Amino acid sequence: MQLRCTFRLYPTPGQCAVLARAFGCSRVVFNDGLRARQDAHAAGLPYISDGELSKRVITEAKKTPQRAWLGEVSAVVLQQALADLNTAYRNFFASLSGKRKGPKAAPPRFRSRKDNRQAIRFTRNARFQVTAGGKLRLPKIGDVKVRWSRRLPSEPSSVTVIKDAAGRYFASFVVEAAGEPLPQTAAEIGIDLGLTHFAVLSDGRKIGNRRFLRRAERRLRKAQQALSRKAKGSNNRAKAVVKVARAHARVADARRDFAHQLSTRIVRENQAVMVEDLAVKGLARTRLAKSVHDAGWGQFTQMLTYKAARHGRTLVKVDRWFPSSKLCSACGAVAESMPLNVRSWACPCGAVHDRDVNAAKNILAAGRAERLNACGGTVRPAA
Repeated sequence: MQLRCTFRLYPTPGQCAVLARAFGCSRVVFNDGLRARQDAHAAGLPYISDGELSKRVITEAKKTPQRAWLGEVSAVVLQQALADLNTAYRNFFASLSGKRKGPKAAPPRFRSRKDNRQAIRFTRNARFQVTAGGKLRLPKIGDVKVRWSRRLPSEPSSVTVIKDAAGRYFASFVVEAAGEPLPQTAAEIGIDLGLTHFAVLSDGRKIGNRRFLRRAERRLRKAQQALSRKAKGSNNRAKAVVKVARAHARVADARRDFAHQLSTRIVRENQAVMVEDLAVKGLARTRLAKSVHDAGWGQFTQMLTYKAARHGRTLVKVDRWFPSSKLCSACGAVAESMPLNVRSWACPCGAVHDRDVNAAKNILAAGRAERLNACGGTVRPAA
């Protein structure tokens, strides 16, 4: 399976200037290609092919005085910018025709130099390499210092150099990683995700919700207030923008680290993991949007998915309409209604349930039934 391994880069001031030039050249080629296709569409001309577009905006453009500076960066960077444009168009056309599932893909838009995230990509054709001294050698940029947190599982097929809004640089390697099966275990777990507790497990354990954004609100508010007082276009405003971005980056990093540690521990301890398939986008349109985004359920389930696949574990996503909270895990009776303020309830059979623990147990049972159905079991078990 393919994985992305991301590491922090520490370029020198000179290398930062060269990287800024590469970001700009990549952006210009992307915008030139998009403009050429839009002009052709407006004039009623046929769609410009990928090869013809590359010839126009790269090969021929380098010969003109207006675009001669495109030759100062690696040609692979420019080709990959056009590849991103072509992919965006293919996704847009596939979405229009119905071949692409999921949300509708919008047509590609122009890139701005003021975008919070700038990135360029090098493939094997660019002959990038990791030197014996542990630095990343990039064409026409030089050897960039890397902070290695782990070994690469295999030879990378490409590397993307990213600059985020906080002014940090990262190298994201695409590698082919072989499966690393963990020892078999009989444990299986059901997970109920929520806001009062981030996760409640079917064995009764409750993982607290860290509320990373809520805890950092005071620091973020002061940084935003300082930004609002700076004059537009001034150097002090640019510095204040970076301070705000760094404050948000700390929150995102803490949330990501928490999700990594928790998902790794759950995958290592359990042979099968059952989790509810929540509609995060729908919940993000409610009055709980801020808390939903702060929890990071989607990021956590995504980590569970790829880690389970890599380590030979089973992950089952239970349908979001399954009445996990209203269903009695002891007798199977379904309560008529269950408002959110009801945190514990008693079933007519005599069982007293904690709402979240009961939901996690039902998710575990539903996930086990789903696994049996997938393996040829009966769809409707006898009463």
